Amino acid sequence: MGSSDPTGDDFWERVRAAYPEQRPLLNLNNAAVSPPPLVVEQATIDAYRLVSRNPDVNMWQKLDPALPGVKAQLAQLIDCEPDEIALNRNSTEGLCTAIFGIPLSAGDQVVVSAWDYPSVLAAWRQRQEREGIEVVTADFDLMDSDDDVVAAYTAVLTPRTRVLQLTHMYHWTGRVVPAERLCGLARENGTLTVVDGAQIFAQMPVSFRELGCDYYVTSLHKWMGAPVGNGMLVVRRDRIDDTWPLLAPFDPPPLRVDKFDHWNLGTYNSALQAGIAPAARLHREIGVQRIHERLRELTRYWVELARGIPGFRLHTPLGTESLGAVTLFSVDHLDNRAVERELREAHQVHTKYREVRHLRGLRVSPHIYMRKDELDRFVAALSEVVQKEYSARGLR
Repeated sequence: MGSSDPTGDDFWERVRAAYPEQRPLLNLNNAAVSPPPLVVEQATIDAYRLVSRNPDVNMWQKLDPALPGVKAQLAQLIDCEPDEIALNRNSTEGLCTAIFGIPLSAGDQVVVSAWDYPSVLAAWRQRQEREGIEVVTADFDLMDSDDDVVAAYTAVLTPRTRVLQLTHMYHWTGRVVPAERLCGLARENGTLTVVDGAQIFAQMPVSFRELGCDYYVTSLHKWMGAPVGNGMLVVRRDRIDDTWPLLAPFDPPPLRVDKFDHWNLGTYNSALQAGIAPAARLHREIGVQRIHERLRELTRYWVELARGIPGFRLHTPLGTESLGAVTLFSVDHLDNRAVERELREAHQVHTKYREVRHLRGLRVSPHIYMRKDELDRFVAALSEVVQKEYSARGLR
């Protein structure tokens, strides 16, 4: 990926060439699943074919021995030790490992926000119903300042608070919370922290050490571009022994981070993990800082184009350095689900309708393989859809 201008159009054209063509739809929902780069796709196909030749031998004796090296690469990206990393299938699995594995007693408090991922909230409430823990909600708006967010969590912490559940970047709108400040607040209160990093890892720089959290969870099939079915759980070394595994481990004690690993699923698709290393290498070659700058540039580019569209309303803070690829917008007076449908059916542009609390809108999340002229196409399509609907309703 070397270039005389590592931020110029020629460089990003080479990045684009490293990814499969997205068709027939213009893919603006990379926050759900990002396409794997071609080298990742090929490595996974090759590994699957290898498995097919002699499954019992090739999975366990040829593919799996590479996994310590994979963990070492990931440890460099997330800034932790390889023996603090467990590999699993996705963020939900990693989060449930932490949520159900932290020892708690009746009356212990866990703090969440109403904006956390639905399955995360459901998991904590299951523990509340089964074990009598108390789930407390920090109340704030996603457009509030960082100080307001910190104040909202501070207001509900008590001596009985045992766990603070945090979402580093909310998938609804792309809002990034001051996770490092909140983890410091939890430490001062003697409270453990579980950080959902599904959206932020590989989209912008993040350090497990600097955050100071106890558990960090992410999906590798989003912004890093590993094959679907790969996730990572990071557990601070001194929390490993006290945390129960989600699945009963195959191997007897003593157990280290291995007890949270994919091994305990039984038979699984080893070939999918063969794509992690090339994804990590390409990500490191491009550079996470450069990736973040590009994603922020693409977001600001399309938003500025769209601001003149009647009724356009953005629900993501735009002026922050933590802005990434994920944003949510709505169009006043229109059914935004119908806007999503019209964009896809009439213009082959794929966004994602999101609805949570008082927010209803379309999530947009370009990736580094996208060109600005494709964002021009998206905004032109959106403008056409809105103008058509506004004219039909007599709106201006």
